[in-house]
Amino acid sequence: MADEPLSEQETETRLARLPGWSVAEGDLLTRTYTFSGHLPAVAMVVHVSAIQEELNHHAEQTLGYNTLTLAVNTHSAGGRITELDFTLAGRVEAVAQGHGAK
Repeated sequence: MADEPLSEQETETRLARLPGWSVAEGDLLTRTYTFSGHLPAVAMVVHVSAIQEELNHHAEQTLGYNTLTLAVNTHSAGGRITELDFTLAGRVEAVAQGHGAK
């Protein structure tokens, strides 16, 4: 079930398939992307927002001049990391290169 917390082992296994992503304090799946400038970063925010709406699962997005940081966990699972968080991360990874994200 998507809102069941993943074990530490399950989380590590999934992280191995998502280079650049990590677990931060507070049990948050997180990644920071860097862009060539502000507009590509903003475009990525809009694209990620559309994905989040489609999944009905929303990450915290922090926009800097040429950076975007995402942090997500599943509130309905007690603020723990679930398969749904990795689904979102995978979808974000799939569009990141198209925005020039590094």
